[in-house]
Amino acid sequence: MSSEGQSEFVVSRVGKAPVALPPKVTVAVAGDVVTVKGPLGTLVRTFKGVTFEQQAGQILVHPVENTRTGKALHGLGRNLLRNMVQGVTAGYKKELDVQGVGFKVEQIGQALKLSVGYSHPVHFVLPKGVECKIDKLTHIELTSTDKELLGQTAATLRSIRSPEPYKGKGIRYSGEKVRQKAGKSGGKGAKKK
Repeated sequence: MSSEGQSEFVVSRVGKAPVALPPKVTVAVAGDVVTVKGPLGTLVRTFKGVTFEQQAGQILVHPVENTRTGKALHGLGRNLLRNMVQGVTAGYKKELDVQGVGFKVEQIGQALKLSVGYSHPVHFVLPKGVECKIDKLTHIELTSTDKELLGQTAATLRSIRSPEPYKGKGIRYSGEKVRQKAGKSGGKGAKKK
């Protein structure tokens, strides 16, 4: 490798793609802190290992270091910025279903009351920035501008009663396929023969 090649930055394929800014979105960069404002709200995040260059209608992300870690942070930083822009423009949505006889969800203000087979109802307080809609007491629709916060909230909610493998009872993401086991009845039938 020539000395010229060593001085060049190794650029991440994901990181070098510019982040397009819709008309009503503004981005303010103050050192490592980036603030994105849009029709649905404002998001603030601290970035490490990258710098930002604003151009007409788009932002370019550049790595600070020419290392493997710098390349990883380059792609990560670009995707996090793109998620922020999409969050304040269109928002994000996660849907969960509650399955089981007598299982249900009720919304009380910013909290959910889940009856999911325990001896007592479970109360789950939604974090600030996450909105919820309940349909038919068994379908939960979570919306937020922050993709990371929304994903963590949905995962925590699902972990309250993960779907069990025999009857599939529990809380699952909408469209999630739960692999089911045969159970003990298959073994009993085989012994009687």
